[in-house]
Amino acid sequence: MTVAGTLGSVPAAALLPALRARFGALVRELSKFGVVGTIAFAIDLIIFNVLLHTGAESLLAKTGSTVVATTVAFIGNRFWTWRHREHSHMAKQYTMFFLLNGVGLAIGLSCLALSHYGLGAIWPEFQTPLADNISGQLVGTAVGTLFRFWSYRRFVFGDAVVPEPAPPATPEAPAPQAGASAPQSAEPAAPRTVPRM
Repeated sequence: MTVAGTLGSVPAAALLPALRARFGALVRELSKFGVVGTIAFAIDLIIFNVLLHTGAESLLAKTGSTVVATTVAFIGNRFWTWRHREHSHMAKQYTMFFLLNGVGLAIGLSCLALSHYGLGAIWPEFQTPLADNISGQLVGTAVGTLFRFWSYRRFVFGDAVVPEPAPPATPEAPAPQAGASAPQSAEPAAPRTVPRM
């Protein structure tokens, strides 16, 4: 009996190990994504504050720090988090990465706006710095980060490239008889791509 779906055609007995391997790969990707994101966040914070202290205008300082941090995040994710995935032209990947990062930022800002201006119009407690930090920095960042992980994995870095498993060893074939043609050797299997989740 086989089970078809995102895991392909998998024998029922191999379903649990296949799911365990898929979950383990997802956890490793999520962990690496978190490390890269933390480094990019720190770079953004440092550059933003350095530019502010040198007299740069706030929006220009934030734009500059965001571009640098996004570039660092792209490089870390392309060459570490998802290095095992298909890669198209770097400029195209970077553009898509930057646009999806903008959507993630808009999600975070929406959470802040909903709390501060929507709920804050009814309950003034939602217009305090504490409420803004909870809605913008905690909730907004969490939801935006989940979107970024999903969208980068699906749209920027493509399918995982997994080599075909080696065929099982076969016993030695008997030597060909005189006049019989030698069996043709099978060509090595090409790598296959794992469908997106």
